[in-house]
Amino acid sequence: MAIQIKAVERPQPGIAGGGIKKFYASPVHDREISLDSLTKGIEKTSTVNGADIRAVLYAMVEEAVNGLSEGRIIRLGDLGSLRITISSEGKDTAEEVTASAVKKAGVIFTPGKKLREMLDAARFTKI
Repeated sequence: MAIQIKAVERPQPGIAGGGIKKFYASPVHDREISLDSLTKGIEKTSTVNGADIRAVLYAMVEEAVNGLSEGRIIRLGDLGSLRITISSEGKDTAEEVTASAVKKAGVIFTPGKKLREMLDAARFTKI
């Protein structure tokens, strides 16, 4: 099945008032897969029951939170990896860089081998 895209108008970045607007392809996200749906799908293709699958997934989230808060990269095999990213104020000297310079933190997901292969082979169709 092809990944659906739509045209979205966006302004030029960094230009006051938006500059010349152009249209760009954007993926369509019209549905979600819930944890229950994932659990049921895994349950159908394995010998593990739904309660055990949910327990493992919830435990994985807790372990990922613990690992990320310790500054670790979380490797999830062929799924990919998670790591912390931050943005901060620039300072003139290294000594001036303190925790108060951090303005925003986030988590970056980097896709693993199977997801990259899926993206490399992806077909797109405009809706």
